[in-house]
Amino acid sequence: MSVSVRKYEDGKAKGYEVDVVARLPDGGTKRSRVRLADATKDAAVRWGQQRLTELLLHRGTKPKEVPTLAEFETRFVQEFAIASRQKPSTIASKKMILKKYLVPQLGRKRLDEIKHEDVQRLKAKLVHLNPKTVNCILTVLTKLLKVAVEWQVMETLPVTVKLLRHSLPELPFYEPEDFERLVAGAREVGPEATAAVLLGGHAGLRRGEMVALEWSDVDFKRGQLTVRRGQWEGEVVAPKGGRSRVVPMTEALKKALTAMRHLRGDRVFFQRDGSAVDETTLRSWMERSQRQAGLAVNKGQIHILRHTFCSHLAMRGVPAKVIQELAGHADLTTTMRYMHLAKGSKEAAIAVLDRPATPEERGDLLETQTPG
Repeated sequence: MSVSVRKYEDGKAKGYEVDVVARLPDGGTKRSRVRLADATKDAAVRWGQQRLTELLLHRGTKPKEVPTLAEFETRFVQEFAIASRQKPSTIASKKMILKKYLVPQLGRKRLDEIKHEDVQRLKAKLVHLNPKTVNCILTVLTKLLKVAVEWQVMETLPVTVKLLRHSLPELPFYEPEDFERLVAGAREVGPEATAAVLLGGHAGLRRGEMVALEWSDVDFKRGQLTVRRGQWEGEVVAPKGGRSRVVPMTEALKKALTAMRHLRGDRVFFQRDGSAVDETTLRSWMERSQRQAGLAVNKGQIHILRHTFCSHLAMRGVPAKVIQELAGHADLTTTMRYMHLAKGSKEAAIAVLDRPATPEERGDLLETQTPG
């Protein structure tokens, strides 16, 4: 019986190859050789020892039948995505990716038979899509395979899925003067349109968060609003970042919300005839406001207002961490996409090197030096 471990490197993938040989009492042997990507040597040794034990304990049992991707699809959605209480939009995205891309291309493959060439063929089929969309599809495939390993449906990952390299596109936003024109255009449309534009551009709310906003979330006395929920396809969900956030209101936003207060219901936005407001209504208000302002109509894309909110904060020197908290970004890297707009930040940093060090700075440097 033996467990041997050696390093391997295959392009960008590297890790340890584990070779396990179990000698059975009847004189026969069982062998298991796998590659563990991104594993440490100690982890590889532990895995090999555990695998050796499994081979000895199950020497008389029939190997477990590994399902195909199509057979595992429903279990992955029901017992992982839904059971983990992922957002409805996330679950719907996984279902769409499985149905439209993964099952047609890899559905007949057993999970442990999916190889690098299969992934490459999948990428070739998706060449007409933008890299970000392709990476979303590949991420779902990776997660499905990892869940299958965690649930012991198969022993180890059969392939390391590599994402496509791509540069992030520039985020569209309104320059300050154009945003002021948009607000003026919204005022011509009506108080509801004005409030919607300012909730996006002065508070960074997503369109689903605007629809779900209630008057109990608006604190006029303290001058702040709390984003507690969103709405997706008629269903109330948690905000995208997974937690609520508090955003101070600008005077313009406070006046806009005060001007449209009503008793039609708990929510801030209602149609004047008393019917509910949805994302289609918001898009209509946005398009009409753009036309009134003489700006290009972007098919009612509301998210440009949120980009405008983050961009204007960065342009005015607000720290990235503060923008992250105000916008509700789960990851700081999302916020950093706006920070190139912080004018003069690089120049100010380099200017520090041009000025003489202060006595305190020189003292700190001297204290850190060691004699001789």
